[in-house]
Amino acid sequence: QVQLVESGGGLVQAGGSLRLSCAASGRTFSNYAMGWFRQAPGKEREFVAGIPRSGGRTLYADSVKGRFTISRDNAKNTVYLFMSSLKPEDTAVYYCAADLASVVFTAAAQYDYWGQGTQVTVSS
Repeated sequence: QVQLVESGGGLVQAGGSLRLSCAASGRTFSNYAMGWFRQAPGKEREFVAGIPRSGGRTLYADSVKGRFTISRDNAKNTVYLFMSSLKPEDTAVYYCAADLASVVFTAAAQYDYWGQGTQVTVSS
């Protein structure tokens, strides 16, 4: 089992920045590729960003490329999502997820463990 706890969400004005954190406990964090997903009301959960086990080649949704940065600190068992130039359409509940795989997948069904989510609201 891996327990994931997100934090850092909140209300921000358009153009602002936020950093989300996801702290992991349980199994060896560095064995897992990590992903961030989001779900807006009435919409399906969508992939935002992913990072492989040891960092390195990250993957982003086109809608956030150039604005969001995913990173991880395996010594702290934490994955981060730095979000800048935020837009109202970024408003959603953001979830982190763990996948016992060596590469990043974009499909939510691939991921084994999920956090409870943190709300991000961007006002115009």
